[in-house]
Amino acid sequence: MHKVELKEIGLDIGLAFAKHFYKTDYLHYGYWTDDLTVEPSNVLKAQENYANLLLEYFPEQVVSVLDVGCGSGKFAEKMIDSGFHVDCVSPSPNLTKHVMNRLGERSEIFECPFEELITNKKYDLILCSESFQYLLLEKAIEKTFLLLNKNGHLLICDFFKRNVPGKSPISGGHKIERFLKYMQSQPFTLIIDKDITKETSPSLDIMRDLIQEVIFPTWNCIAYYMTSNYPRISRLFSFIFRKKIAQAHHKYFSGGTSGVQFAHFKTYRMFLYQKNK
Repeated sequence: MHKVELKEIGLDIGLAFAKHFYKTDYLHYGYWTDDLTVEPSNVLKAQENYANLLLEYFPEQVVSVLDVGCGSGKFAEKMIDSGFHVDCVSPSPNLTKHVMNRLGERSEIFECPFEELITNKKYDLILCSESFQYLLLEKAIEKTFLLLNKNGHLLICDFFKRNVPGKSPISGGHKIERFLKYMQSQPFTLIIDKDITKETSPSLDIMRDLIQEVIFPTWNCIAYYMTSNYPRISRLFSFIFRKKIAQAHHKYFSGGTSGVQFAHFKTYRMFLYQKNK
């Protein structure tokens, strides 16, 4: 039986919240321009800005794309509608169902980790939009090289860890220094390195407000109900999962998940690499 990872459930829950509260199927951060007020009603617009930015940096010769970690398939659909031939890598069975319902026969969907993908196909561009942080660096770059056409491109849009003191309340991301050093030794040429931390970090303020105003009060109500009506079960649950509960409080309920904190500990970058001959 497939062992369900916590991040799989988190993405599925995230999609449900995004659909209900923000009327969007995108699972990526927003790109907040100076003229866009940081408020829930503008989340979809910010995410559309992000999607359009990705398309803007596609090299002209790109026709075929492999979308690694395609989320709900919303951006893959946008690429297909824009005339690209798109296949998807979707390691989460829960999200794969959404992707299949959305794309149908318009895309081949590989339900596996990217590092384990087996196919005879090759692509003009491999896209990692907020999925690169989950990949094993060395194996992912090796797999990318094998799957790219001659002079093909790798487009990474994701956040990385800065080398700063303290513990980030926001997990994830490869260390930026290690990534850059490793890529210098690989058969790829760096074409673009664009820092979009300033434009993406407000997404964390939106997330913080949702947690503080909706999720945290709901959590407290459920905890109060369980403690009042099922004290023994509640105490047992709290003891068994005390570490997970403490982590959740630190990460989500402390209020530290903000744009300022994100920009301090992370750097959100867009990297475009070209495969060497």
